[in-house]
Parts: sequence; C-alpha cells; structure tokens
Amino acid sequence: MMQWLYKAITLGEPRQYQLPFCLWTLALVRLLLKRKYGIELSKSGVSRLLGHLGLSPQRPIYRSYKRNPEDMKRYLDETFPGLRDRARRMGAIIYFVDEASVRSDSHRGTTWGKIGQTPEVEDSGDRFSLKLISAVSPRGDMKFSCFEGRMNGPRFVNFLKKLHSDAGRPIIIITDGASYHTSGPVKRYAAESQEQVTIEHLPSYSPELNPDEQVWNHAKARLAKRFVANKAEFKAALFSILLSIQRSTRLILSFFQLPATKYASDAI
Repeated sequence: MMQWLYKAITLGEPRQYQLPFCLWTLALVRLLLKRKYGIELSKSGVSRLLGHLGLSPQRPIYRSYKRNPEDMKRYLDETFPGLRDRARRMGAIIYFVDEASVRSDSHRGTTWGKIGQTPEVEDSGDRFSLKLISAVSPRGDMKFSCFEGRMNGPRFVNFLKKLHSDAGRPIIIITDGASYHTSGPVKRYAAESQEQVTIEHLPSYSPELNPDEQVWNHAKARLAKRFVANKAEFKAALFSILLSIQRSTRLILSFFQLPATKYASDAI
C-alpha cells in the first residue's frame, strides 16, 4: 500500500484517479486511501505517513500541456548546440530576450506577524504598470529598456539595434515565438544585417528554457517588498532593482544554473 501510494503521488496526479483536481492535498490522499484500500486515516495521520515516505508539501512548477516534447528535444539536442557552435565561430554573443509587464499591485512577499492574525500592510491602493524588455547572455551581460504601448515589430527592431550596437560584434537572439518576434520588420532587419543579427525561437510553451525569465521573477519579488506611493516612485524603484541586477554578474550567471536553463551556461 505504501509503495503504491508513493508512486501514485510522485508519478501521477489526482485526475488520473478520477478526481477533478490537479494538486495533491491531505484530504485527497485520505479519500484515495479509503477508496483504494478501505483505510481511514485522519489528516494528521496522512501527513505523518507522507512524511515517512519522504514527501512534503511543495509549490509546484506549472508546465503547459500544449508544449511539444519532440520540439523541446530537437531544440536542446540540435538547434541550440548549432547556435552555440556558430557563435564561437563568428565571435558572436548569444542573448536570451523576453518582455514583461510589471504591476504595482503584484504583492509576492511575506512578513512576520502573530499566529492566527493576518498582518496588514498599507499601500497606495493605486494601480500602475510598466512594460519592459530585457536580454541576458551566458557571459553575465544584461540589457533592458522600457517602452510605451504594445510591443510590435518596429519596437523590437529598435531594441535589437541598440543591443547590437552595444555588443560591437554579431549577436544571436533567442526568444519566444510571439508574433512581433516573427513579423516582417524583424525578418527584414535580420536579413539586411548580413548575419550580424540572427534570430532563433524557443519551442512553443517552454518559457522555463529562457534564462531571461529569471530577470522578471527576481525583479518582481524584490519590488513586492517596496512601498511605492505613485508611478514615479514605482518606476524609480523598478529601475533601481534592474540596474542592481545588471551590475551583478554573479546573479545573472545564476539564471543559467537552473535545471531548465543550465543547457545554455557554457555558450560563451
């Protein structure tokens, strides 16, 4: 029974057992044991049992069911190694690029307080956001820019031009397959660059493969702990955080050490 329960939790999810949920809870495990073996345990008993099996409650990483494992394998085994070899031959820099909208009301932090009494923290109550684009390289470089309105092909091209100018050498851009990344202006710019700017795309629904995602995760987590009264303070705080990330080569390199991003860590 214990072996079966361990495999049920670690190799599957509740929906495989005709339960309309995707997360394991003590109540669901309790129900499953009763349904499968006729065993009734209290929630505390289930908790002790799971602990004995080496299991603990954890925040899951969500993956899109739409992603294609074959596309991911092809990217990791063929596409990226080819780009890495090309970068070494040309002396090019590989940049991973991503855009984000950062909101002032995205509160992710925690604070200490009395048990059973939820702490209250004041904020302005106003909502404002900034749209940004950033790029990171396995060398520990980072560039970012703020833009107004919606991202489109011409705005993306402008960012690539600045990135290429700052690099002073050929660049290889790896980003997702958003429509503006594959638009006419972007394709024309890449073609006219005479191989100075190469653009490649990540497999669909695979943001975890992009190390640049960690820029926004890190920035949003730090911003959530700040008090901002207006949009000017919000922008100043966000830019201060991004500049501090930009100055920390060690932090940027750590974005390439996650299980899903380590494949790109040696592309220097």
